[in-house]
Amino acid sequence: MRTRVLVCYATAAGSTAGIAERIAEVIGAAGCDVSCRPAGPDVVLSGIDAVVLGSAVHDMAWLPGALEVQSRIPQSGLPVWCFSVGSVEPTGVLTRRLARMEAEQVQTGFPAGLNVRDHRVFRGVVMRDGVPWWGRLFYRAVGGRAGDHRNWRGIEEWAGRIAADMTADELS
Repeated sequence: MRTRVLVCYATAAGSTAGIAERIAEVIGAAGCDVSCRPAGPDVVLSGIDAVVLGSAVHDMAWLPGALEVQSRIPQSGLPVWCFSVGSVEPTGVLTRRLARMEAEQVQTGFPAGLNVRDHRVFRGVVMRDGVPWWGRLFYRAVGGRAGDHRNWRGIEEWAGRIAADMTADELS
């Protein structure tokens, strides 16, 4: 029987959805039955074997839809792989520290009993529209720039490792 996987995401502007779709494609190509959909209270966790759950990070936290789904996973006992989509590129001392702090802060919001196999932070698409002047100034000061910063190769490699775990019958 093929492993049934739900790839679920919360996105603010579409960047996280694109990453989730690519993860779903890689896992599906490895022989799993995959469903990819937005996170929210209507997501059903029955009838699946594993979850890959991701969210855009705003104010060092996941978006509400992903948090809602995540809060129900411990009761299901399902294994879960998590990914966060942020905007800080860990290239210098300060930005590495900021990226690490962001990941740690996000993980403190994960519910007790969540069987997280791995949690990755990817960069997304950075748009400066609607960002206050002080936010643009800070982002510029740490070397940030607008544009699409998704590392497709890294995303595909991570999804490939997830698929390998799932097809190796390691979910039990």
